[in-house]
Amino acid sequence: MVLLKTNLCELLEIEYPIIQGGMAWVAYAELAAAVSEAGGLGIIGSGHAPADWVREQIHKVKERTSKPFGVNVMLMSPFVKEVMQVLVEERVNVVTTGAGNPGVYMAALKEAGSKVIPVVASVALAQRLTRLGIDAVIAEGMESGGHVGELTTMALVPQVVDAVQVPVIAAGGIYDGRGLVAALALGAAGVQMGTRFMCASECPIHQGVKEQIIKAKDRDTVVTGRSTGHPVRVLRNKLTRQFEEMEKRNVPPEEIEKMGVGKMRAAMQEGDVEYGSLMAGQVSAMVKQIQPAREIILDIMNSAQEVLGRLGKFQ
Repeated sequence: MVLLKTNLCELLEIEYPIIQGGMAWVAYAELAAAVSEAGGLGIIGSGHAPADWVREQIHKVKERTSKPFGVNVMLMSPFVKEVMQVLVEERVNVVTTGAGNPGVYMAALKEAGSKVIPVVASVALAQRLTRLGIDAVIAEGMESGGHVGELTTMALVPQVVDAVQVPVIAAGGIYDGRGLVAALALGAAGVQMGTRFMCASECPIHQGVKEQIIKAKDRDTVVTGRSTGHPVRVLRNKLTRQFEEMEKRNVPPEEIEKMGVGKMRAAMQEGDVEYGSLMAGQVSAMVKQIQPAREIILDIMNSAQEVLGRLGKFQ
């Protein structure tokens, strides 16, 4: 199996240049620990959870692995200050951030020894955040599940690579070794993957959600909520049709956002696949089975080796 060591591996002290996405209501301690133990970087998704819950999840990961792991922080969370304090106290290896500017927390995180890696969807934001002293940046294309921007991964990643001096991690639309090698060809130092890890056997989301991902076809995701300014990619269901009808009727954005409250928890934890928010990316159609995290990572690396072997024939 090819090692594909990159500067990201050195920076984060991981074996493979693969980061698991920090998905709220999905990326719990069990999944994060399994990914880290398998040689990638597992991430706890803190979402809008309170600080005590985040600390509990951190302790659970530390009980399961001694390898580096991270926590994703939504900077719009009402508990963000308390969560950041927990991360400093627990000296978490890596902190990824979304939905805001982590500048006010940088000094404390760096003093605690944490690597800070924001998620961005544009070149301008990547450039602005690199001035804060971040360690790397995740360039996430609109193929990804959850909140999305306007640029595709193929277009976004090389532009960010050319614009910043820190390692760039490609995210959105990446499923296997082909995607990993493509990301490296674009100049990225590694990849972040979310949707595929949703079907890891260690991922504690409802079985019904995993089944919906496995059944998905290539056009079964849709972006809803564009009128609110916070578009989200999800699997089609009765909820997405409600959103689409409301947007056609020009329902005020605040009413649309109100209807979405609690819907992701309803899907991921309670198994409501009809009226819950099934946040998943366009690679859902490529996911065919539930596998242990270690098997997923080894499959990615083995397929990357196959791709590199084919490309070697053109030399």
